[in-house]
Amino acid sequence: MELITTNEALKELCAELAKQRYITVDTEFLREKTFWPQLCLIQTAGQDIEAMIDPLADGIDLAPFYALLANEKVLKVMHGCRQDVEIFYHQAEAIPKPLFDTQIAAMVCGFGDAVGYETLIRKTTGGKIDKGSRFTDWSQRPLSDNQLTYALADVTHLRGAFEFLENELAENERGAWLDEESALLSDPEIYAQRPENAWKRLRMQDRRPHVIGVLIEVAAWRETEARNRNVPRNRILKDDALRELALQGPKDKRGLTRLRAVPKGFEGSRYADPLLKAVARGRKMEKDDLPDMPAPAVNRPGIGPLVDLLKVLLKQRSEETGVAPKLIANVSDLERIASDDAPDVAALKGWRHEIFGQYAEALKAGKLALASQDDAVVLVARD
Repeated sequence: MELITTNEALKELCAELAKQRYITVDTEFLREKTFWPQLCLIQTAGQDIEAMIDPLADGIDLAPFYALLANEKVLKVMHGCRQDVEIFYHQAEAIPKPLFDTQIAAMVCGFGDAVGYETLIRKTTGGKIDKGSRFTDWSQRPLSDNQLTYALADVTHLRGAFEFLENELAENERGAWLDEESALLSDPEIYAQRPENAWKRLRMQDRRPHVIGVLIEVAAWRETEARNRNVPRNRILKDDALRELALQGPKDKRGLTRLRAVPKGFEGSRYADPLLKAVARGRKMEKDDLPDMPAPAVNRPGIGPLVDLLKVLLKQRSEETGVAPKLIANVSDLERIASDDAPDVAALKGWRHEIFGQYAEALKAGKLALASQDDAVVLVARD
């Protein structure tokens, strides 16, 4: 097992990997105590090469690896990779391109919703994953042989799973479907985490301008504070506290003491004044100052039975096509299809429309019925 700890060895490794048709990539990281995940190990493999990179090694410069991620001649294969890509983007604004997420590919190929890595490997290659080192501290040095063996297996087994899924996609002619989904993972805005957008992470039913204004400002304040201190957001204030601040809009420290979700003693900390200033800015916001917000979704009365029919249709189409239901549509999509005349939902676009959306529209229009035949649900066209 090769562990790369020097810049010279890293350059040589990346030069060899750049010759590969594809490489598998995985990481080990810690994020429980920090705002940004701490990258502790990078594992990678090509068809005839495999190695691990120690990003905590003294003086190591990961630039050659990040350049490799951007090399569009080499396909990057990862599994459930959103958090990994978030780390790469934060470290170097690097997003792997082109990208093949085996978790999404497995959903397209009928392996079920969000299939785990261990299950995927077992079903595609028959391999077994040793889970013994999964929850170890990857920031400690030196790493043990057991840790390194476990970590490397994450990319060596992935080669066989990728080649299996690649063949399945070719046979089913669904490669374009995966490309469409992978493009979404390559959008930098997913990983930017701008403080001014932090409020979007929080659900708030009250849409009054001064309430949303306070929510925007205190969420931005928390985001900035958490970044600067490199601690998780909830170490600053919990989500419930932000919602309570937005609803109550306290004007002074005494007002902070009346809020149940704000920790006792917070009013006496050095963070109280900056927080109150954020609340004051939010209270002054007018409707025209607020960002555009989609109108809250309101279901028409009486759509429950139609939504239930659409759920059955989704299940039938999923089993018929071998695509995981979660990838096709969610309950919110079905409610919008049932309730709105022209809903703007992913389930009615692209490949999803081909395998489900058009049938959902026909069912809603009364041109399609569901029936039982030989213990299965079948579709029946209606005049």
